[in-house]
Parts: sequence; C-alpha cells; structure tokens
Amino acid sequence: MADAVTSQVLCESAGYITMLFTNRSDGTGEADVKKVDVSAMTPACTTVVVEKIIYAVSGCELIMEWDATTDVPFCVLGGPGAGVSGEIDASQFGGIHNNAAAANLTGDIFFTFTAAIADAGDSYTVILHMRKVI
Repeated sequence: MADAVTSQVLCESAGYITMLFTNRSDGTGEADVKKVDVSAMTPACTTVVVEKIIYAVSGCELIMEWDATTDVPFCVLGGPGAGVSGEIDASQFGGIHNNAAAANLTGDIFFTFTAAIADAGDSYTVILHMRKVI
C-alpha cells in the first residue's frame, strides 16, 4: 500500500498559482516527490516565489526543497510526534526565492515526508501561494 496523496491547483492566473497538497501516510512516507512543476504551469515559468504557506502537519517532518542536483531545503515543518499548524506569510519580505547556489536548479518544488519516522496515520495538508517568475 502507498501513502494517500493529492495535489490540486486551487487557482491559477498569468502571475500567480495556489496549490493544495495532502498526504495521509500508511507509514512509508514520500521522498523527493515533485509537487510543483513550473514547466506545466500556464504560462510555463522558470521558477516560483513562495509567498505564503498554510500548513497542518501531524506526526512527521515535511521538508520542502528546491529541485537541483542536490536539493535545497527551504522549509521544514513538524517533527517526530509533532502536530503543528500555522501560516508563514513571506510576502511581507518579498517571498521565499529560489536563489540557492546549487547546480542544475529546475525551479520545481519537491516534498519529502520523512519515511524514517513516518507512522500510519501521519499526515500533512499544505497550501502554497506562489508568484510565477517567467
């Protein structure tokens, strides 16, 4: 059996996209799963700027990463046994930019829901509000 996951575009315009992601784990977790594919957006863009993260994470650690030869973490939520929820409003300072000095940055965002500590029933719900960089 695998984790029950969803990825959904809530709204998209020429300049912005808001996406919803969920996972209810069976204990296997996710590792380096592409959640935001900038080439699939309309219009396609080179990267995004994360302006807001609304989240609820229960029981495990969720790592959001910019895709590169070596992925670059930009947000870590939760932790073993933790149940946390909240909002990170990065728009106040221009957003979270994909400006890491890493080889082969793609502009995509990957999620890792740490399988090493995942138990059945661990979960996350994340809404990302992003500005497109064309």
